[in-house]
Amino acid sequence: MGPATASPRPTSAHDRTGSDRPYWLRVAREVADDLATDAVAREQAGKAPVDEVSRLREAGLLTPPAAAETDGGGWDWAAALAVVREIAAADGAIGQLLGCHYFLAGSSRFFAGPALAAQIEERSAAEQWCWGGGFARQEPALTLTRSSGGLVLNGRQDYTTGVLAADRIAVRAVRADTGAPLAVVVDADRPGVVIDAAADTFGRRLAAGGSVEFDDVAVAADEVLGPLSADEDFLPPRTALASPVAHLVSVQVLLGTAEGTLAEAREYSRTGQTPLHPAWPVGSPHDPQVLTTYGELTVLTRSASALADQALGAVQAALALGDELAYDEYAEVAALVTMAETAASRAAQESTTRALDIVGPRAASARLGFDRFWRNARTHTLYEPLGHQLRDIGDYFLNGAQPPFALPA
Repeated sequence: MGPATASPRPTSAHDRTGSDRPYWLRVAREVADDLATDAVAREQAGKAPVDEVSRLREAGLLTPPAAAETDGGGWDWAAALAVVREIAAADGAIGQLLGCHYFLAGSSRFFAGPALAAQIEERSAAEQWCWGGGFARQEPALTLTRSSGGLVLNGRQDYTTGVLAADRIAVRAVRADTGAPLAVVVDADRPGVVIDAAADTFGRRLAAGGSVEFDDVAVAADEVLGPLSADEDFLPPRTALASPVAHLVSVQVLLGTAEGTLAEAREYSRTGQTPLHPAWPVGSPHDPQVLTTYGELTVLTRSASALADQALGAVQAALALGDELAYDEYAEVAALVTMAETAASRAAQESTTRALDIVGPRAASARLGFDRFWRNARTHTLYEPLGHQLRDIGDYFLNGAQPPFALPA
């Protein structure tokens, strides 16, 4: 079955302003249900998710989360993260794409001045831009050089999420004269921007990942969002919150993947036919081994979810403090988010691996597509190694060391 073209019910202009959080979650569930109908076929086809992004755009889900914060609506970071989790449960790669989009589209709130941030968010919401790219440090770095005609961007950014479907690409670049790292955003259609779709990852095939070559790409002054200091001590705590927010996106993608895996495995367990035990069919509700596995995975996922809620509450409180946020308060928030990401990573890896054991030999069937959950989760966690996160948590607990300012790859 090919990609479905049906979109959720039309949204009115009033609805798209973020009138209430339940509305956005309802829309997310409608889109998630739509994506779930052909998730296996689309993932196996591995085409650029142009149709999927259109579904998100038609539903108004490409609106930057910060754009409605001053309007008194319910479209804030908490609502956006809940949407990411809902979409990720149906399609982990599209959840990854959407989460990356939300962070990048809202990043101007962290790196740019208020006026520029508001201008960018307003245009992005009105035109429903899709954002791709990333601010993670890489070598060799992209360079921003001043020429007679203004600033130009050069270099190559390797595999990064969203670029195959992006209207705007946000990247980290260094000033050629000073070496200062900066957050920069450019139009994906600008001359000199060459996007390479030749990505060969075994997971996240629909995350619109690719590489981007920048060849003397013109960069306007208002497309330089602000500094990305190499030393977090030079970043105000309010700006440094970009890191925990970005990692919270990762948490929701991982939790959505774990929950989606368990939901689909449960459905198969109730209807599956492959024998695993002489007395019961595979996944039967009467199989003690299956019941125990589901119990363990449910506890693991619910525990990670509770820690994620605690981390989200801490981030929301820190955002509310604004410039009054202290460094030690930021450190506590960053450590808590790192703990949540570690727990979510374990939940996703355990759930996607052990669900295959529950289903049994039929889990190897390409038609069922159970492998996509494991491949998506494993690809995601390769970019955010669990060992590094545990080391940072231990260093904070034992020595009080502030977790490093690091944006996800």
